[in-house]
Amino acid sequence: MRYPNGQKRKSIQKASRQIRSIGFGNRGMTLEADINATNAFYRDTDKAVIHKKPTPVQIVNVHYPKRSAAVITEGYFKQPSTTDYNGLYRHKHIDFEAKETKNKTRFPLANIHGHQIDHMKSIVNHGGICFLIIRFSIYNETYLMPADTFFPYWDKQFNDGRKSIPYETIQHKGYSIPFHYQARVDYLAIVDQLYF
Repeated sequence: MRYPNGQKRKSIQKASRQIRSIGFGNRGMTLEADINATNAFYRDTDKAVIHKKPTPVQIVNVHYPKRSAAVITEGYFKQPSTTDYNGLYRHKHIDFEAKETKNKTRFPLANIHGHQIDHMKSIVNHGGICFLIIRFSIYNETYLMPADTFFPYWDKQFNDGRKSIPYETIQHKGYSIPFHYQARVDYLAIVDQLYF
């Protein structure tokens, strides 16, 4: 069968195979995209105001192949970035880092930088809400780990400790964030339990 534009209709079986391959467990979204969609939902429903922080970049050289198409050919980071997201929720400052790993058995601490930890400790010391959102993409599981829970694992690596946090530890010490349709990574439900 052909549509009016001349294209053939996909077979029902082929279309259903494609839908099944997308499925619930393989949504094709990255953690960052899921959090950005969640934050947009929070803003649209006036629940919270949380944004992704832009990374400050100094542009050094731009190539103009055409007037309408500029290509940045050289640039550098002006300063080290802090965490990925910040904003306000229930009159409190929220600050968090989001990391995704394909590792099956552990979360490598090399995914975080020292200046980010310094920033997170400063947020906690000033009474803000600070945490990490960690996704194990291989299992499609997302966890919230409060900064206070994370800091000891970070500090131990400098005293001959592990350079990673085992998956089982994150399951036990973190808080599972289930997938929802509109708030894909509904981390504020966990924040409500822990901080309010």
